[in-house]
Amino acid sequence: MTTLPAFEFATATRIVFGAGKLSEVPALLAELGAQRVLFVTGRDPARSSALETTLRSSVTGLLTLRVSGEPTVDWVRDSLVKVREVRSEAVVAFGGGSVIDAAKALAALAANGGDPLDYLEVIGRGQALAKPSLPLIAIPTTAGTGAEVTRNAVLGSTQERVKASLRSPLMLPRIALIDPDLLAGAPPEVLRSSGLDALSQLIEPFLSSRANPISDALAREGIARSARSLRRAVLGEADASAREDLAVASLFGGLCLANSGLGAVHGFAAPAGGMFQAPHGAVCAALLPHAMDVNLKALTSRDTSGRGVARFHELARLLSGDTAADGGEAVEWVATLCRELGVPGLSAYGMTANDIPALVAKAKVASSMRANPIALTDAELTEIAERSL
Repeated sequence: MTTLPAFEFATATRIVFGAGKLSEVPALLAELGAQRVLFVTGRDPARSSALETTLRSSVTGLLTLRVSGEPTVDWVRDSLVKVREVRSEAVVAFGGGSVIDAAKALAALAANGGDPLDYLEVIGRGQALAKPSLPLIAIPTTAGTGAEVTRNAVLGSTQERVKASLRSPLMLPRIALIDPDLLAGAPPEVLRSSGLDALSQLIEPFLSSRANPISDALAREGIARSARSLRRAVLGEADASAREDLAVASLFGGLCLANSGLGAVHGFAAPAGGMFQAPHGAVCAALLPHAMDVNLKALTSRDTSGRGVARFHELARLLSGDTAADGGEAVEWVATLCRELGVPGLSAYGMTANDIPALVAKAKVASSMRANPIALTDAELTEIAERSL
């Protein structure tokens, strides 16, 4: 009989899920008692104009900030000046993971004061937040990052050429609103990169050294939904049932990673994204099958408990539906999916073999690497990077 490790599970105060739920945003703001609202969204005004118009008619003051690409320390620092001037009482984030991360960072810093580098991990001073963030309603328009239910915000540093996180339970959104209808019309390349990001954020916590029974239950359900709908949504049609599956998979991936950690895929993704300005989901997709393969071989040769290999066997059965599948088939299933979806290697974003030593050095100290199911050697990390080119 095994003894469960101690664990905790934290997430957004409230999760609202369902087609058409976007219409409830004004009522949710009214429940928060907010009249001066910060609206953080993406670069395309057409995508957010309807919600922005609704918000302007619902509150007395609205400040709109648009995020072009992934947020940086400098962007957050400059935007904070405007946020503090208008004394925002709540934040609405409407967009992909970058938008939601930007909003989480602004909500936290507006409430706590100081500079982003006071609180950033790895490249900053890593101070703990003392006060809860401003109330945040996080509304994802892609199905990948699960940022609406995570306790961190990833920011890029142009000076350090790396991405690092602000991280605290006090950063969890007050409300996560997930409306699968927002995925209607999403380009196949967006569904591909975000969907594979979501899948990696289900697989890595399931294999994680910090997995717990709650995250396991969510990962199993999310993996099964992703496996049955991601290929169909990208290569065929993202109908209502596929959109719902992808939205659930993304949400559950966020819940899993926030509470059980990630692994080598995301350990590489943070520095790679900072070094090459590559989209996060695309980087994760390029790395996923190779990190899985190297991890499985390392577990097979060095993990005497057998737990990690057993996890790979179960993963294969979840992905394929074959009750006799083994861990190697999990790796092949993901590799085949990536080939069928046309996932490019990291060289597509400018990475070369000469960059690998620096990438490995940065990945080794990334926070995501701590939950990898087994400690990987430099040679194994190098193999992952080389095969991901």
